[in-house]
Amino acid sequence: MIEITWLGHGTFQLKLESGEIVLIDPWINGNPKSPQGFKIGHIDTMLITHGHFDHVADAVQLAKKFKPKVIANFEICAWLETKGVQNTGGMNKGGSQTAGSLKVTMTHALHSSGIQDGNALLYGGEAVGFILHFADGRKAYFAGDTSVFSDMALYRELYAPQLAFLPIGDYYTMDPKQAALAARLIGARQVIPMHFGTFPILTGTPAELAALVQADGVEVWELQPGTPVRW
Repeated sequence: MIEITWLGHGTFQLKLESGEIVLIDPWINGNPKSPQGFKIGHIDTMLITHGHFDHVADAVQLAKKFKPKVIANFEICAWLETKGVQNTGGMNKGGSQTAGSLKVTMTHALHSSGIQDGNALLYGGEAVGFILHFADGRKAYFAGDTSVFSDMALYRELYAPQLAFLPIGDYYTMDPKQAALAARLIGARQVIPMHFGTFPILTGTPAELAALVQADGVEVWELQPGTPVRW
């Protein structure tokens, strides 16, 4: 059983069966959807999909405090190292690596990845997603920020994830209509929507997505920030 806690926007905490804590795209301080009073006790593995502030804002602070294995693209890990972060695992699309009991495969994403460092906007490599391979054999697809793209069908053929985390907010990512197609391409039977409602411009809703995938028998799992669910 894996415990999934949405921390608002694109940030998630996963508690694995082993007790390991995985934090994905850490943005807590200043996140309008972050649950009040939520405390992170420790982190074993940190995953980062791209360099935008709403996905890395707390990465340096948390990584230096808890010293997790940090997995991201090569450029983001190189930047983190300049900030004093250790134990990074910079990689690239198509590759896999293991952190504790979790294996991750880096996938493509259609998005940008600039890193705001003070007044400078730095090159942050390319945005990515992840296939999460859990110890019990199940797999999940964490899309990160992206539009829909046809290679998602290849991820279905290669990995057959049962669960997909998909952005639905529109404007910066795909909207519910595109996310519905993404769900069909990836073949997941359960979808957790993310990256919606944080700001007024992110207008897509889980209800819209649910209406579009109902005929396919896909369950849309709308999480509440700070409330853990078990998968």
